[in-house]
Amino acid sequence: MKQLLTASALLASITLFAQSTPKDFTISGTAKTLQPKEKVYLEIPGTQPLVVLDSVTVGNDKRFTFKRKELDEGTVYQVNIAKKQRFIVLIEGGENIEVTADGTENGAAQIKGSANNDYYQKLLGLYKVMSEKSAKWQDEYAKAEQKKDSKKIAEIQQAFEAESKDFTAKVKAMIPEMGTSLSALFATNFLNPEVEMSTIFDLAQKFEKERPNMKQGQIFVGNAKRMRGIQIGDSAPEITLNTTGDKPLSLSSLRGKVVLIDFWASWCGPCRQENPNVVKAYNRFKDKGFEIFSVSLDKDKTAWVKAIEKDGLLWPSHVSDLKYWQSAAAQTYGVNGIPATFLLDKDGKIIGKNLRGEALEKKLEEVLKVNN
Repeated sequence: MKQLLTASALLASITLFAQSTPKDFTISGTAKTLQPKEKVYLEIPGTQPLVVLDSVTVGNDKRFTFKRKELDEGTVYQVNIAKKQRFIVLIEGGENIEVTADGTENGAAQIKGSANNDYYQKLLGLYKVMSEKSAKWQDEYAKAEQKKDSKKIAEIQQAFEAESKDFTAKVKAMIPEMGTSLSALFATNFLNPEVEMSTIFDLAQKFEKERPNMKQGQIFVGNAKRMRGIQIGDSAPEITLNTTGDKPLSLSSLRGKVVLIDFWASWCGPCRQENPNVVKAYNRFKDKGFEIFSVSLDKDKTAWVKAIEKDGLLWPSHVSDLKYWQSAAAQTYGVNGIPATFLLDKDGKIIGKNLRGEALEKKLEEVLKVNN
């Protein structure tokens, strides 16, 4: 129960990236406690060390103004009022934001001038209500546990589950209104990927189609693909990467064979330990219509090539973009850990995942109709 009550408390941070065609934006405002000569800072939240982009000294009118060019199609900024109050402003470029704040640590801040920030504030409001109820239930649950009051525990669980369901429904209802905006990306932080993967993935597909150049969207799409992964029965997405000889090789070139896509790396201990089993399967079934397509998550080409030679990975299909965990193929296939394998039939459909050792050989016996 304790885990349930705190599960929605974490929000994902969004990172700053560069854009080729920046747009102007303005953030202006005041705070009740602001005094002339105090400073207001424009920052990127969640960075270590904290990134301070700009600062302004407050004049006699007790107002501040930041005029900048947006460095991406969507960035999360933090306004720091004289180190006494901090709040978030979502910017996509072209906005004229007007802020009215209290200037105190837990004070309020009204942010006007964009739908993004309107949605952001609404989401925070929903989350605040949910958090306050959860805190109350957390306390009641702890007392019920001490008293071994199973009836009260059940009531709290039911109330929490009902509130969670209502909270999720409200967030999901807002997402279509937000379109492919920064606030829509923020909203997905309130959804449980294990339950709401279809909603998250549908939004990712929209971003991929409608805003392919938005850096934050690209990160979201990559994460969504990685979370969803590739399921048994799916058609295997194409992979075209360079070989050790720097020539492009496509997965589809092996169509007509049963193929094991093997995600691995020279630096991965469990991968190297599994390699003898992979070699054994290859030697046993290579003449029966079986091939291996190895995708390395290395970033050092020399280490990659040496590992291939040392482990005796004699099949010809070795590819990599040398981008480590940023590998486009790993994102597409939802690879969160290695070794990770996908077994494809002759038509390129996924028929098995993460089959190793004896399990892989038994599956190949079945598919290739090979007797022991």
